[in-house]
Order: sequence, then structure tokens, then C-alpha cells
Amino acid sequence: MSFTDLASRLQNIAPFHVMELSKLAAALQQQGRDIIHMGIGEPDFTAAPAVVAAATQAMMDGKMQYTSATGLPALREAISAHYRRVYGLDVSPSRIVVTAGASAALLLVCAALVEPGTEVLMPDPCYPCNRHFVAAFEGRAKLVASGPEDRFQLSAEMVQDNWTAATKGVLLASPSNPTGTSILPAQLQMIVDIVRSKQGFTIVDEIYQGLSYDGPAFSALSLGEDVIVINSFSKYFNMTGWRLGWLVLPEALVPQVEKLAQNLFICASSIAQYAALACFTPESIALYEERKAQFKQRRDYIVPQLERLGLKVPVVPDGAFYVYADCSAISDDADALTLDILNQAGVVLVPGLDFGPSTSRSHIRLSYATSMENLERAVARLEQYLATRANKALSPGT
Repeated sequence: MSFTDLASRLQNIAPFHVMELSKLAAALQQQGRDIIHMGIGEPDFTAAPAVVAAATQAMMDGKMQYTSATGLPALREAISAHYRRVYGLDVSPSRIVVTAGASAALLLVCAALVEPGTEVLMPDPCYPCNRHFVAAFEGRAKLVASGPEDRFQLSAEMVQDNWTAATKGVLLASPSNPTGTSILPAQLQMIVDIVRSKQGFTIVDEIYQGLSYDGPAFSALSLGEDVIVINSFSKYFNMTGWRLGWLVLPEALVPQVEKLAQNLFICASSIAQYAALACFTPESIALYEERKAQFKQRRDYIVPQLERLGLKVPVVPDGAFYVYADCSAISDDADALTLDILNQAGVVLVPGLDFGPSTSRSHIRLSYATSMENLERAVARLEQYLATRANKALSPGT
């Protein structure tokens, strides 16, 4: 076999430009450049001390064997209790499946629900890997352009207008990557009602739900047991490299997803699962809430600074740690702009190219998952870069 003759599905999966830009930044660092990273969406905080201690103890106790494909019963119960404490929801542990990160959760649910040729509605812009999970099972992500007036999210009207005979469901994220915006509960309820009337599925990615800064705590699980929710220990719980997440499913779907998990993953990391039990102690929760307050402080600093620099923020993010800024007043090519900012100012930002065609040239994503000191340094560098750029534009002969 020639390895140039690869599966045709690869043609539907684009490179992840965020990671490619990070490679360029790493190369500049190797040359001795000081680079401020505001590209990859990863908390600058690490796992809570109790979590690290629990992982160490689990290894010392030899708890390194396979677990059930659905996860440790104690962890499923702890997640259930978390929903009760934070959201006032009674979610049975039997509906919870622990996964090897939110990515594995998305892979499993797409494997269970997506058939060749079927469509899944998503907003444009959205997290690129979501559409690639659908493409991996030969479905098609149907991106629906969404602007500031809809908080860069799908509305019930969009779902109704774009549903076709080929459509099987919707895949949403609230709060969203790249925009940091949430779907208002009343709007999400209307979307769920429409999808339910069409006997489709609703998947809501809530991995940033713990990092919601405005308004009361809300989960899509309150809208019915047929809503599928994905979550993760990566963001609020600061455990990115531990690769641990979970699914909340209708009871009838659990055995089917368990069967898939047994064959595709066997189980999530046993060490990560034992460690994650310590996420829910009062001490750990207090630490996460303190860190969440720091994220909010960073958001409240960076949004007006970007506006001051001419990078318009059409919707103030209410969650996650991203700002989606309109750079069209500065450049009509966000990709070229972010590359120039990296080379000239040493600041990593991400063009809209990854997140869908409607904002690919006009918007950039900034992650404020870095220290306040780094944010202040980045603002100073951007201000100098933009001033130099403006002066060059005004100079004769340029």
C-alpha cells in the first residue's frame, strides 16, 4: 500500500492553526526571543495540591489497573454530587460516563450518533475540532454564520431555518471557544424544544461552564434528560494534561457508549480518576473559586484595553478565558496580522481562520489564561506595534 493513498475522510479535516502558530512561537523562543503566549486555551494554573497528593497516593497504593469503561463509581458519584451542589440538579451517577478528556467524550458520542452523510448544525465561529469529530464519522458539520447580535451562538430561528432532511442534531458550546460567550438559557430551551420536535439530538459542550462569570450557575441538563452534556477536568479544575472528562447521557444511551468506550479506549487513566476525586474537597473548590476570580479580573482588564487599542470586542465574554476581537479596522487579513504581531511584537494571538469562514479574516482570538503581568506586557507591546504600523501607513512611499 502507498501511504499517499490515505482515507478520504482526511480531506475533511483541516490542520489546527492554533498549534501551527504555537510551533512558530516555539521556534522564535529557541532563537532567544521573549514570547508572550496568548494563543492556546490552557489555564496557567496547575492541578490543586490535593489532586497531586491523591495521584501520588494512588500510585503508592498500586491503584494503576484498568477501571470500568464508564469510570470509577466513586468518581461518577462525586460528579453527580457536584451537579447537585452547584446547579441544584439530581443527575444519576448511572448517566455519567468518565472519559479520556472531553475530546474522547465528543468522539464517543459522535460514534454513537453520527452516520455517513448526516448533518450536525454548529455556529460559525466554533471550536474546529467539534466539526472534525463529526467528519471523522463521515457526517457533515453544517456551519451557520452567527454574529454579535446572536452572541456568536446558534439561535432557535437559525436551527429552524437550517434544519434539512439530512440534519440529525446540533452541537453547541456554552460558554464557547473562541468567543467566551454563552447561550442564554431561554434561547437554549427553545433550541432544545425545536430539536426534540424533530427527534434529533442536542449535544452541549460545557467544559467552560465552571468558568462563567456573570449570572447564576446554569447547566443544559436542567432542560431534560435527553440533552447530552460534555464536561472536563481540564479548564475549571486545571487538569489539562491529565486527559479526563465526562459525558452525561440519557440512560438508554449509556450501554451503547460503554460498548464503544470498551473497544476504543478501555477506560480513562486510573491515576487521573483517583486524583480527580480530590477536586471536590472543600479546600480544592475554594482554590478553584479563587482562581476563577482571577480569570474574571483578567477579563475585566483586557477587554477595555483591547477596545482602547482599536480591537473592538463586539460581545463581552461571560465565560471561559477568551476574547474574540474584531481586527477589521486594523487589517482585512487576520492571519497575516497575527503572524506579523508574533514576529514583530512577540505576542501569540490566534486568527479566526480556525473557527469558521464567516469571521476568518476579520477576527482574532486572545486567551487571557496568563498572568496579569503578562497581559500588561502584551498590551504595551501591542500598543507599540500598532503605533509603528500606523506610522508606516502614513509615511510617504509606503
